[in-house]
Amino acid sequence: MTHPPATQRWDVDSAVTRARLLDNPAFISFLDDSSGADPEHLVGQSDSSEREGASVSRPLLGMPFAVKDNIDVAGLPTTGACPTLTTPAVRSAHVVELLVAAGAIPIGKTNMDQFATGLVGTRSPYGECHSVDSEDHVSGGSSSGSAVAVAAGVVPFALGTDTAGSGRVPAAFNGLVGYKPTRGLVSTRGVLPACPSLDCVSVFTGTVSLARAVHDVIVGFDPEDPWSRWRPSPPLAGIARVMGVLGVPDAPIDLEPGHRVAWEAALERFSGLVRLVPVDVSAMLEAATLLYDAPFVAERLAAFGHLLDPDGPHLDPTVRGIVLGARGMRADRLFAAQHRLAWLAREAAVATAGVDAVLLPTTPFHPTLCAVAADPIGTNSRLGTYTNMANLLDLCAVAIPAGRRPDGLPFGVQVVAPAFSDESLLDLASLLAGERAADGGAPVPSGRRLLAVCGAHLSGQPLNDVLTRAGARLHRRGRTAPGHRMVRIDGAIPRPGLLDDGTGPHAGIEVELWEVSDELHAQLVLDVDPPLEIGIVRLWDGSEVQGFVANAAAQGEPDISAAGSWRAHLAGLPAARDRR
Repeated sequence: MTHPPATQRWDVDSAVTRARLLDNPAFISFLDDSSGADPEHLVGQSDSSEREGASVSRPLLGMPFAVKDNIDVAGLPTTGACPTLTTPAVRSAHVVELLVAAGAIPIGKTNMDQFATGLVGTRSPYGECHSVDSEDHVSGGSSSGSAVAVAAGVVPFALGTDTAGSGRVPAAFNGLVGYKPTRGLVSTRGVLPACPSLDCVSVFTGTVSLARAVHDVIVGFDPEDPWSRWRPSPPLAGIARVMGVLGVPDAPIDLEPGHRVAWEAALERFSGLVRLVPVDVSAMLEAATLLYDAPFVAERLAAFGHLLDPDGPHLDPTVRGIVLGARGMRADRLFAAQHRLAWLAREAAVATAGVDAVLLPTTPFHPTLCAVAADPIGTNSRLGTYTNMANLLDLCAVAIPAGRRPDGLPFGVQVVAPAFSDESLLDLASLLAGERAADGGAPVPSGRRLLAVCGAHLSGQPLNDVLTRAGARLHRRGRTAPGHRMVRIDGAIPRPGLLDDGTGPHAGIEVELWEVSDELHAQLVLDVDPPLEIGIVRLWDGSEVQGFVANAAAQGEPDISAAGSWRAHLAGLPAARDRR
């Protein structure tokens, strides 16, 4: 797999071009195809709401994203990886509407295990996706295409779904962050159901900070979705502090040798960030077996079983066999399974009562395409060992990269916590992923330095990829010292510039501090376009770092200091009508 250059900039046309050039069947359809649907039309729809007087925040302005093909996008069919479903959606799913209103632009629909039934990424008539790091190993599913689209650098984020782990397993196999929210926190209206009572829309990103930015846009009660849930008011405290207590399995767990080496290395690394406490996870692991080995699979039959007859080449035989196997299941078996689940939920809660969250591997192993072909049921079942229980036990989860195995394949872990502690869990994941320091400021390794960014290079903004593709990582967030002000510099990509002339707000301007290599710093000094340059930025704590500042030529540019941050300034802007 060829990764995009570090200087890649996010825009719709280049994203679609990269998608079409992939040597991996990640996409099923595009919004610029002959269907007549196009991303500009969707952006125009969100513009109309502003013309009617609505106040629309656009923190993801101009950011392209991909959508798993069981989530409606107006103008494109929602196939669920079934080629006979060809009717275009009249309306986008609620989650897509929210993202478009925030300025993000969908470019197309992604491949998946058919009807979201699988964790392998091979159960699709549109082709078998593979990991971006190995053509021989599976991408993971069912949100295979969405994960590949992000990992291959096509888009900064993508939507998937996660009923059994479909938003976390592909993240682990492609070195990504996979966020599975609390059930009902994100609307599933406009999602082709797999198990409606358990389905969740998930998010794939390269960083936890971007996952949090997308989370902030898509959460909220939807009165048109019967599965939508109100968040507690005030929200649950969740993890009381980032330096929390993390439960880890107190007994040996199922891991292939390469995974075990990476797992033990991750535990050693995390032990310097949080307190690790052994806990009994046996109830959680037993609950995971109930999703497919008990009558709960009958919910899939109720949801889409009518689409599985008559048989034909358009249907994946493994998916069809699993779901139609639920025919004739007795109701008493379902109630017995529900009763057992209730006991397991109580046992799991008691066992983990002394910790803030539980840390688990995302998967026990990383199978090859050949292994899945030889044993499609057994291989898939084992992949759900540590993910299947999350929705059954009403947990939220964040999967993060955790280094690599000895053979070079990505390794991932996940943190899980009780429902509605999503924000705190994302904070914890950010710490474990190395995006924030445990004490707010950690030493910078030799050969690297801190760089202050305040605009287009911020997490989730168009030029952030310039940093992340070159190996930079978020060190911490903060503010400038009093006296700095921020001006807007328009161009192909609007950017802010910092001026330290003593006339800015006392509260300072929001910045992110990124650890960058000396080589990247030198390249940025050469590449930055006037009137921006790399200069000294004074920070709120009295220290000084280098960062993106404006020179004297920018004195007359529009002053936007009152917003306090570039994101806040963008949120107050009218829609970019020049996109149409």
